[in-house]
Amino acid sequence: MSNPLLLVLRSLPILLLLISSSNGQASWTAAYAKAQQALSQLELADKVNILTGQGGSSRCIGNTSPVPSINFPGFCLEDSPLGVRLATNVSAFPPAINVASTFNRTLMRQRGEAMGAEFRGKGVNVALGPMMNLARAPAAGRNWEGFGADPFLSGEGAFETVTGLQSQGVQATAKHFVNNEQEHFRTTSSSDVDDRTQHELYTLPFLRSVQAGVAAVMCSYNQINSTYACENDKTLNGILKVEFGFQGYVMSDWGATHSTTPAILSGLDVTMPGSLVPGTNSSFFGTALISAVQNGSVPESRVDDMALRVLAAWYKLGQDSGYPPVNFDSHNNNAPDDEQVNVQGDHKVLIREIGKASTVLLKNVNNVLPFKQLKTIGIIGNGAGAAARGPNEFPDRQGDDGVLGMGWGSGTATYPYLVTPVDAITARAAEDGTTVSSSLSDTDLAAAAAVASDKDVALVFITADSGEGGGLVEGNAGDRNDLQAWHNGDTLVQQVAQFSANTIVVVNSVGPIVVEAWIEHPNVTAVVWSGLPGQEAGNAVTDVLFGAYNPSGRLPFTIGKSITDYAAQVIYTTTTPILQIPYSEGIFIDYRHFDAAGIAPRFEFGFGLSYTTFAYSGLSISGSPRGGQAPTGPGSSVDPWLHDPVVTVHFTVKNTGQVAGHEIPQLYVSLPASTNSPPRMLKGFDSVFVAPGGSQAVTLQLSRFDLAMWDVVEQRWQVPDEKIGISIGASSRDIRLSGSL
Repeated sequence: MSNPLLLVLRSLPILLLLISSSNGQASWTAAYAKAQQALSQLELADKVNILTGQGGSSRCIGNTSPVPSINFPGFCLEDSPLGVRLATNVSAFPPAINVASTFNRTLMRQRGEAMGAEFRGKGVNVALGPMMNLARAPAAGRNWEGFGADPFLSGEGAFETVTGLQSQGVQATAKHFVNNEQEHFRTTSSSDVDDRTQHELYTLPFLRSVQAGVAAVMCSYNQINSTYACENDKTLNGILKVEFGFQGYVMSDWGATHSTTPAILSGLDVTMPGSLVPGTNSSFFGTALISAVQNGSVPESRVDDMALRVLAAWYKLGQDSGYPPVNFDSHNNNAPDDEQVNVQGDHKVLIREIGKASTVLLKNVNNVLPFKQLKTIGIIGNGAGAAARGPNEFPDRQGDDGVLGMGWGSGTATYPYLVTPVDAITARAAEDGTTVSSSLSDTDLAAAAAVASDKDVALVFITADSGEGGGLVEGNAGDRNDLQAWHNGDTLVQQVAQFSANTIVVVNSVGPIVVEAWIEHPNVTAVVWSGLPGQEAGNAVTDVLFGAYNPSGRLPFTIGKSITDYAAQVIYTTTTPILQIPYSEGIFIDYRHFDAAGIAPRFEFGFGLSYTTFAYSGLSISGSPRGGQAPTGPGSSVDPWLHDPVVTVHFTVKNTGQVAGHEIPQLYVSLPASTNSPPRMLKGFDSVFVAPGGSQAVTLQLSRFDLAMWDVVEQRWQVPDEKIGISIGASSRDIRLSGSL
């Protein structure tokens, strides 16, 4: 009752329904009207049932209870951000880190649409994704589930994914809100973050999700400034529900609820999985919430707001009519065969396309790639082959055997199949009459030498894995202790390079690895960053190697020369019950830190080579962000004044080479020195296809939000009243055109 934001929040939905449709909010209007009508028919116990999870009581990873009086069936909630987890007859899409590598909004949205079709086809109401935590620490175990280290790129990935998922009638979940940036001590740590950093980095992708109309936000395990994320009034109420105008519901991560009254008054709407002790009715909600209302510690008007948000999301996505039934069992996967609906469609085509478009060519000496008239190819490394017991050898992929298409943990899906590089390359080579030899061992160095010797090219496949939590024989609680390739990958590359003058390294990794042990070896002539391509891994990399696809992927993170070059690290030890993690680097993470500190990376953010070359020309900048003042109060951070385009940037990209391909022009903003901002910040990008000798006009637009910083004192977004630099580049350090406002 004493919460100062409660009075604002009680009337917030009405206020926010007046916000312009340009902010993705108008579709809530009809949903709230229906929800209000349904709510008027419910008793307190019914409302509480809607809000209390029932994990393990049905086929899904989480469920909420039905309310028959309004024909509300309850929700089926299911992982993961890359496909329907723990189900059969589904696709294993490339994770978000590879989607970010495409720098292609069309592919981002198409992937969301395809995943949405599969979640809906399986009867899932709530997809537990996308994940949009930033890669603050390069060794953090779940970075691969998100869209990389830049808040703008992550925000665009989140926006397109949410839009795609929800276009199919599936509720998307923006997670994990917020500052869930390492796996070690994720439930017993406090991320200590200042207000500017919180706004400009970590909550920005969630803002974009809200603008996309996201139905749900999942609060995280960690504490934020010494208060648990799922009972943090500042982040849940202050930022998410008031500033961002979020009209959906906040659910807890599984087991992340720590109280009844504090959590509810601070903004938590749904507790998952529900029970405190598995198999019992004990809960922080349920009967405890009913008692809290009856004794006056939680006003029933707050419960009404909670239930209204959930019902509005249900109506908003049209799930009140004709929604498919659940036809899988995530607990033992033994749903009847006639219910195991195949939802894959032709999604393998899109998966292969994303795999190609996300492949980053990092090195290509003397144009050794694509392959030309080869007689012999040697393939070395376990990462080129199949897992000993199939692609689903390990539960939740908690192992590293064979080609790596995803990390491990709850962010996974069951492979329907996994195309290996050795099979795909061998099949393609046979068309040219090329002989392929292989050794799929990481430890048999003699065999590696034998296969590499006297071959036109020798391909070495190396991997680096990570994931959620513990449980993996190799690795430690999900986070990687360093950024080294697994299974002595550096040694394997060095061995092959001794015996092959054309050693090509293919990397399948969850994030950056340190490549200094071999990157400058004269016999390492090419490096192909395949990342985590999903089920079509082998076909995707083969298309790039043989030139069927001109690589256009760009790094969504920086590859440094040492892990100590990065601004933030995973903390692996503590002597206190709650580990305090100081975000003392502020807004200077990844390339922002490298640039500000003058550290030379091995490969910078946004970097990637092509089989052709591109020239940039004709920069023009028009418009102005000046005039007016950013609003404050409810919905201020999604106000059209901030987000409507006010500056237009034009330039031309010309293909000066001999091969058609996509260029990825990137727009960086440089705020005045007085703002203590990074030298350059990504604020625009495109994927532009250009034929040889052809030119393509490119237009990128900027809003005031793109040019603003968070004013901690005024608690509003402010555009600096000084000169602002505009740079167009092929990467964060390859700037081709410069101008200013």
